[in-house]
Order: sequence, then structure tokens, then C-alpha cells
Amino acid sequence: MINKGVFLILLTTFFACNLKAEQQRETTKLIMNQETIEGKELATFGNGCFWCTEAIFQQLKGVSSVEAAYAGGNVKNPTYKEVCTGTTGHAEVLRIVFDPKIISYSELLEVFFSTHDPTTLNRQGADVGTQYRSVIFYHNDEQKKAAEAMITALEKENVFDDPIVTEVTALNNYYPAENYHQNYYNNNKNEGYCRAVINPKLEKFKKQYKNKLKENN
Repeated sequence: MINKGVFLILLTTFFACNLKAEQQRETTKLIMNQETIEGKELATFGNGCFWCTEAIFQQLKGVSSVEAAYAGGNVKNPTYKEVCTGTTGHAEVLRIVFDPKIISYSELLEVFFSTHDPTTLNRQGADVGTQYRSVIFYHNDEQKKAAEAMITALEKENVFDDPIVTEVTALNNYYPAENYHQNYYNNNKNEGYCRAVINPKLEKFKKQYKNKLKENN
């Protein structure tokens, strides 16, 4: 269980200490799948079922796109059916393209840690398996340091009742998920899972982060 009051205070302090350094940093040119994104950066997170987490990060100002994908495993070009067996080593992840002039990587980390349980190993709610593990795939050393610093700060203040089990590892073996997984919530709002699981979580998120949402949300 998370201590929300301590969590918010800690994150405010954490961001205040890191914002200046991030603002002074030159925008890094990141390459994935032979794609160069000028003026943008990439973040890759695994924090449960990507149908739900995609809908959350799509709401944020400064996020230009979110791609559902698989990463970290040992099977080439895995299918959703294969990943669901829990034997491929892949996690369900999101590739987030964001503008660091509008939203920082540290702010994305805040959303990551506050919208899933980073203390449950290979599980998020009713979703069980290594494919649902909590993981941060970093793209450079700065992201690695930021993620590790965040975890250290959260654990030092005992924000969560149990130890954080989030992996922090370099991005490897990344594969976009099938087309029907992309923009899943927006394309399937009337489906049972969207109404029963994603809607409540999304509404809670919007209330907590109303100042960071895109205008049309």
C-alpha cells in the first residue's frame, strides 16, 4: 500500500532537485528501430497490462505518442499469444515519445510509480506472469540514474509498505505489439474490460494529475 501524502511530498522535493539539471541538458537524439526523433525523447516502461497503461500516458501534455510493445525477452517477433504464456521473457511495455520541454522524464517516472504497484513481483492486480512485471527500460545513462534515484528516494521514505521490485535495465529486444493493441482504450471504450478496469483507473488518474493533462481531456 502506498502512503499518498508522503509520496506526493517526496516527489515534489525530488523533482525540484532534478528539474534544473534536466532543463540545462541538451535534448538527446535517441534512435529506435532506425527512427530518429528530433527534439523528442523516448521512455519505455512496463507496469502491467498495456491496454490500461497506454490510456494513462496518452492523457499527458508533452506526450506525442504511445506505442504498446513487448521488450526484454528472448523470442524474436513474439505474438501476444506467445507473450501471454509467460515463457518468452518479454514484458508488456509502452514506448512513450515525449517533448522534454513540456514534460520531463522524472515526471513520467512519477506517473509510472503512482499508477501501478511496484512492489508486487510479476503481477498487477489479477494479471499474473512475468509479462506484467514492473520494469523501467532506460535509453541512456541519465534515465538509468533518474530511475535508480527515484527508487532510492521512495524506499528511504518508506512510501510503500513492501520493497520495490521494479527492474531497471537497458532496453533490449523491443518489438511493437500487434495493431489491434494500439490505441486500445480509445478504440474499445464500450468493451467490458475498458468499462470495468480502465475507466475507474483513468478517472482516478485524471483527478490526481489534472494540471498535467492535455486540454481535450
